[in-house]
Amino acid sequence: MSETTFPLAKVAISLDDRSYDIHIGQDLLSRSDTWDHLPKAQTAMIVTNETIAPLYEDALRRAICPHYKQVHTVVLPDGEAHKNWQTLNLIFDALLSKGCDRKTVLFALGGGVVGDMTGFAAASYMRGVPFVQVPTTLLSQVDSSVGGKTAINHPLGKNMIGAFYQPVRVVCDLSTLRTLPGRELSAGLAEVIKYGPIADMAFLDWIESNTDALMAQDPAVLAHAVQRSCEIKAWVVGQDEREAGLRAILNFGHTFGHAIEAGLGFGVWLHGEAVGCGMVMAAELSHRLGLVDAALVARLKALIVRAGLPVRGPVIDAADNAGHYIDHMRLDKKSVGGDIQFVVLDGPGKATVRGAPDAMVRDVINTCCA
Repeated sequence: MSETTFPLAKVAISLDDRSYDIHIGQDLLSRSDTWDHLPKAQTAMIVTNETIAPLYEDALRRAICPHYKQVHTVVLPDGEAHKNWQTLNLIFDALLSKGCDRKTVLFALGGGVVGDMTGFAAASYMRGVPFVQVPTTLLSQVDSSVGGKTAINHPLGKNMIGAFYQPVRVVCDLSTLRTLPGRELSAGLAEVIKYGPIADMAFLDWIESNTDALMAQDPAVLAHAVQRSCEIKAWVVGQDEREAGLRAILNFGHTFGHAIEAGLGFGVWLHGEAVGCGMVMAAELSHRLGLVDAALVARLKALIVRAGLPVRGPVIDAADNAGHYIDHMRLDKKSVGGDIQFVVLDGPGKATVRGAPDAMVRDVINTCCA
């Protein structure tokens, strides 16, 4: 075994009859036995995008072909700007034109956009077909592929149209991270960092000690980051599958971040970039609410800078930037009766969901924006 080869790790998502495992390891995608014991079907459909298809579609096809009589592929345009009805319909067009039935297994090969759309298509096609997540970015391996959130964007808000629908398996092939551009790696680190302040300060300590190795894509360090992130998310999702309470803490930084994405236009900032900046805003709000000290805010901000992420928000509207953010945040899924609910730190390693005065939110935005 080479020094960059690791044994397979499994993290269980415990959801009664919807339970499944996350498989984590090197070179999993191309192994036929990775795909053993999936639901029986005659047909599979690989859903990928134009960037990932040339890299990994052929290897996945060869690996799953022994399990299915027919394997089809649909290649989507790449990027958050294409996470919409028009692109979703390309999946339905492919499924219908190939005569796929309700046992057809979909394989989501790509990052978070591919995973979210494939899951939504699987939830909707013939009222539900099985699907497998094969995430190829760090962000999708540590966050979006796990937990069954599926959605597309609306011009007024991110992930506003979708469904909770669990995959039957998640396969995190760490070797796919070798082709990840540096900007995408940093975006993924935002979701890794998130787990520390909301749930595990020891993990935050570890991230701080290993940031340089993570940025250098050290395989062993990335393996631990993916596994620990999945363990934390599995624990949260196992207690609150449909985000009735606890699961909302996983949206730390996302309320501000989604406003950045929607305000600028989807795809201008990567999701992880917006979340990284959004965590700075959320931590600053936590401090102003008297929940954490300034030292924790500074510590988190310094780590986000080291991860290569922005810590100052963009000016979306020069006339009333804070108002523009707030308008978008009122459409956040956590909002109740138009009142924005924020995920804030309730001390080191703890998070909660609560409102905040508009004047305080405005001041945070004005302070944290360029």
